[in-house]
Amino acid sequence: MPDIVLRIGVLLAVFGSIFVVSQLVLNTVWTRGAQSQAINKRMRMIKQGSSRETVIATLRKNTPSEFANWPPFLVSFLQDLQRTIMAASLPITTMQVLLVVGVAFALLLALTLFGIVATGFALTAGSVLLAVIVAFCAACLLPVLIIAAIGQRRRRKIENQFPIALDVFVRALRAGHPVASAIDLLTKEMEDPIGSEFGLVSDEISYGAELTDALTDMAERWDLEDIRMFVVSLSVQNETGGSLAEILEKLAVVIRARHSLYMKVRALSSEGRMTGWMLTILPIAAFIGMFMVNPGFYLSVADDGLFMIGAITLMVLYIIGFIMIQKMVDIKV
Repeated sequence: MPDIVLRIGVLLAVFGSIFVVSQLVLNTVWTRGAQSQAINKRMRMIKQGSSRETVIATLRKNTPSEFANWPPFLVSFLQDLQRTIMAASLPITTMQVLLVVGVAFALLLALTLFGIVATGFALTAGSVLLAVIVAFCAACLLPVLIIAAIGQRRRRKIENQFPIALDVFVRALRAGHPVASAIDLLTKEMEDPIGSEFGLVSDEISYGAELTDALTDMAERWDLEDIRMFVVSLSVQNETGGSLAEILEKLAVVIRARHSLYMKVRALSSEGRMTGWMLTILPIAAFIGMFMVNPGFYLSVADDGLFMIGAITLMVLYIIGFIMIQKMVDIKV
C-alpha cells in the first residue's frame, strides 16, 4: 500500500511539474506574441535603431506618383498597381515589380519553349503563342492577383481600425493633448497598417509639413473616404473653430454607421464576389495546371489554323469578363 501511494505521489508530482512548466512556456510565448502584434512596423524599425529618414524612405518607397512620362492609357493602370503594392506593404516600387515580372516572364517563356522542343513538338506560331500565354498567366496575372488580394485585405483592416483610431484620438484631445501629440499617441498604440501610416504623418509634421497636407497624402495613398472626411473635419475646425473632440466623435459615429452598412452590403454580395474571384482565378489555374500535367493536350492542336484565332478570342473575352466582373462587385457605399 505505501508503494502504491508513493508511486501515485511521484506521478502527480511529475504531472504537476510538467503542467506548470508548459503553462509558463505558453504564457511567455503568448505574451511575446501579443507584444509583437501591438508594435507596428515603424516602431519596430525605430527600436532596431533605424533613423527617421530611413523609416520615412522605407514607408514611402511605394507612394503613388503621377507617372507623367508614361503614355496616358498606362497611367491609370500603373497608379492602381502602385497603390495596390503600397496597400500590400511591399517595400518595393512599381518599376521594380514590373522589372521582376518582366524577367520572370522572359525566363518562363524560354523554359516553356525549351520544354516544347524537348517533348518533340515543333516550334510553330501556335505553340509559340501558347507558350506566351502560359508564361504571361504564370508570371504576370497570378502574382498581380495575389498582390491585389493581400492589398485588399489590408485595406479592409485599415477601414476597421480607423474608427478605433478616432476614439483614441478623441480621448487624447479631451485629456489635454494637442493634435500632434494625439497623432503621436496613435503611432504607439495602434497596430499596422494604420499605426505606421499615422507614424508617417507624425514624422512629416515633425519635418515641417502641414497637418492637413500630411493627412491628405495618407488619404490619397489608401484612397479611403473615411480619412478624407477626417481631413475635411480638421480643416473646417481650423477655419471655424469649435470643439474638435466633439466633431470627431460625431464623425466616428457616422463612419461606424457607414461601415455597418458596408458590411451588410458585403454580406449580401458575398456570393457574387466569390463567384467573381472563382471566375477570375479558376480559368488561369486550370489552364496552367493542365499544361503542366499534359502539355500535349494543347500542343497537339496548336498547329491548327483555328487555334490562334480561338486563343486570341478567348483572351479578349477573358479580359472583357474580368472588367465586367470587377465593375459588378465594386459596390460603393
